[in-house]
Amino acid sequence: MSRSSSAVGLLAVLGLVLSCRPGAPPVSPAEVTAVRAAALPKDPGDAAWQEAPVYAAALVLQDMVEPRLLEPSANKLQVQAVTDGKGMAFRLQWLDPTKDDLPGVGRFSDACAVQLPAQVQAEVPAPQMGEGGNGVEITYWRAFWQSSVDGREDTIKALYPGAAVDHYPFDAPPLEKGSEAQREAEKRYAPSRALGNPMAGPRDRPVQDLIAEGPGTIRPAAETKSDGRGVRTADGWAVVLQRPLPNGLTLGGRSQVAFAVWEGGHEEAGSRKMRSVWVPLALEGGQQAAK
Repeated sequence: MSRSSSAVGLLAVLGLVLSCRPGAPPVSPAEVTAVRAAALPKDPGDAAWQEAPVYAAALVLQDMVEPRLLEPSANKLQVQAVTDGKGMAFRLQWLDPTKDDLPGVGRFSDACAVQLPAQVQAEVPAPQMGEGGNGVEITYWRAFWQSSVDGREDTIKALYPGAAVDHYPFDAPPLEKGSEAQREAEKRYAPSRALGNPMAGPRDRPVQDLIAEGPGTIRPAAETKSDGRGVRTADGWAVVLQRPLPNGLTLGGRSQVAFAVWEGGHEEAGSRKMRSVWVPLALEGGQQAAK
């Protein structure tokens, strides 16, 4: 998955520019370095990120399996990492000219993901979502999940501001909110939610944990233990993803990490995405005092 030496040189120059900005975090041009902290920051604006080195990850087209992405969108990603010895938090920031955070047919949500080997071992899994017997763990964030968690109502008027509602079965004025009649109507006209489909919402967190052992095998983990928060910046997104340390990774240890970004305005979804190669990941040692 390594790129040409010219790409490496470009990232090094970018790192030098970033490091020269007043008050900017340090730069790590060779690897993602997770610094020690007493607690994992959840907000992208937390002061803890000022201590975490910035790694500039190059993103490439996912053009290996169908459906492929053949026209590039976001091509760079700024990455920072923090660990408290039990879990990790990654901060991802990238440029995206449009805010795409609405669900629905024909709509595509902005999104990002962090991928790590499920088990730290000498043989690193294939970067394309692992391989049989050597899987990966993925923490996946979506902008429309974030908007729901942030309080956007799950109603026709909230999702389609221009809609005029004459009669919508479980949103009609005669049905008192929370009444037995309203709950029965909701089950009848929103069966996926009534059956507990986790994709139907409403959601209490904007992320989902996934596992995979190769392309086409991705599926939800038995439980989502990760969390996160994304905020819209002036020119894109800044997203924090928190997750437990994978099996075998401890303070002072090393592994690999990869990233993916989906641009909703570019109609990216599923395997149509921009992705990184495996990037070396290093955790600060246990003997170092927490900052």
